[in-house]
Amino acid sequence: MPSVNTTVEAGRRTSWMQIVPVMFCFFAMGFVDLVGTASNYVQQELGLTDSQANLFPSLVFFWFLIFSVPTGMLMNKIGRKNTVLFSLFITTLSLIIPLFGDSYNVMLVSFSLLGIGNAVMQTSLNPLVSNLIKPDRLASTLTFGQFVKAIASFLAPILAAWGATTMMPTFGMGWRVLFLFYAFFSLLSISLLSPTPIAEEKPDKASGVLECLKLLSTPFILLCFLGIICHVGIDVGTNTTAPKIIMERLSLPLEEAGFATGIYFIFRTIGSFTGAFILRVMRPKVFFSISVIMMLVAMGILFNATSIHIIYIAIGMIGFGNSNIFPIVFAQGINYSPNEKNEVSGLMIMGLFGGTIFPLAMGFASDAIGQVGAVAVMTAGVVYLLFYSLKIKS
Repeated sequence: MPSVNTTVEAGRRTSWMQIVPVMFCFFAMGFVDLVGTASNYVQQELGLTDSQANLFPSLVFFWFLIFSVPTGMLMNKIGRKNTVLFSLFITTLSLIIPLFGDSYNVMLVSFSLLGIGNAVMQTSLNPLVSNLIKPDRLASTLTFGQFVKAIASFLAPILAAWGATTMMPTFGMGWRVLFLFYAFFSLLSISLLSPTPIAEEKPDKASGVLECLKLLSTPFILLCFLGIICHVGIDVGTNTTAPKIIMERLSLPLEEAGFATGIYFIFRTIGSFTGAFILRVMRPKVFFSISVIMMLVAMGILFNATSIHIIYIAIGMIGFGNSNIFPIVFAQGINYSPNEKNEVSGLMIMGLFGGTIFPLAMGFASDAIGQVGAVAVMTAGVVYLLFYSLKIKS
């Protein structure tokens, strides 16, 4: 008698009516990247140091360490789609809270809920896609999902700057208008996904936290886990540090320097879109290696660049290079252990805890020696990814 997983695989038929709601969820997944933009504005308003301000992105990604593996277990009980819907509810709540207050504690609560919601979403949404897409197309489909996610990330600094210059004198909402915009789309994602039928694989057995963590004893799974840590550390680090590099070296105000974050997300968006097609014709190992080398060159440029155009070029290279790291590493982990997708997904998303480790380290390094210290921390992550590229299976 064939297993349920085999039946799902054999009967898999994907329609646009299924793909579109899932891609709206990827858009909602990108809301977490507003933390870099928001933390810079909060830092300016409250007069915080770099290490204090970097606590915000660190707090957001701290929850990935706590909730990712339990979410893998939750999916085994209530299913992947229901888990995604639960995450969207938490995300919506996190985006509504800042509309009613702007104190330090209010932002801590908001970013905490945003991190929890995103941890649950990323753990459940990626394996949900595997119920719609065949394994050989998983990396390219997840890359397209990252493209959709990057659109939300790219819009955050633009919405914040527009709100700060236009909405403040008119409605008094200021840069926080981005929370209102994203809350609306979070509710829209819930309304689209709820009625969408998706056939899910049923787990053969329930899993516990220790069983999930034991997968880290598998060398390749551990390498993938560390790869995710470095990827998100570079992502959040660049998002947060790029404007600070420009402010430090060129003495520009945040409203102008914040465009650097937009440059990063523009090229990350372009990289995700083109990567979805490139990965259909190029081996993931080759494309991954090219991407990492591009980031390594960019980090070298950022150590000494003093021209805004050269800094923009380096930031764009990091954005393009980092855009396809996550889907390739995630797909490598899932395909390496296909019978434990929920558990592997929980571990991979737990690796987003790198968004806590890197900003904290970068904050202390930049307080000590300037933004060149933050660049040095990110460079260490790129060097690890170069090592990981040698271990990719195909």
